[in-house]
Amino acid sequence: MKNHKVIVYSTTTCPYCVYTKNYLKEKGVSFEDKNVGIDRRAGEEMVKKSGQMGVPVIDIDGEIIVGFQPEVFEELLNK
Repeated sequence: MKNHKVIVYSTTTCPYCVYTKNYLKEKGVSFEDKNVGIDRRAGEEMVKKSGQMGVPVIDIDGEIIVGFQPEVFEELLNK
């Protein structure tokens, strides 16, 4: 897999956020984790990008994915 710019917008209590981060780690994908529960600016950024208040929101090279969707992650990471 080539290098991708990946940002995961998450909270500490969200199980799907944990699934997403574990999935990316298992695939060897580096990512930036932005905890919107403690970082208001990250929360505003997430809403601006996705129009969503729920987490996880994943930004892979500018493509926004809402929720834990490993098949979509795989497709984008293999581009």
